[in-house]
Amino acid sequence: MQQNYPNPFNSLTKIKFQIPNTAEIKLLIFDVAGKEVATVLSERLQPGFYEITFDASELASGIYFYKLITNDFTETKKMILIK
Repeated sequence: MQQNYPNPFNSLTKIKFQIPNTAEIKLLIFDVAGKEVATVLSERLQPGFYEITFDASELASGIYFYKLITNDFTETKKMILIK
């Protein structure tokens, strides 16, 4: 999974990732307290490269974490929302 771009961002950011095998994918957003604030993606995807646009217009400015979860892989990265 790549770092979101742009970061810091104002409302919209892109999250890119690649999966080698067909898998159940979840892309979740958490606030600094660890509370899940959004589910960006939750579906079965085919192998390939994906670019997801996340719209954070309903969230407050601050630091957030996005977590990609697959059958055998989990990664978390930090992003900063500035309004």
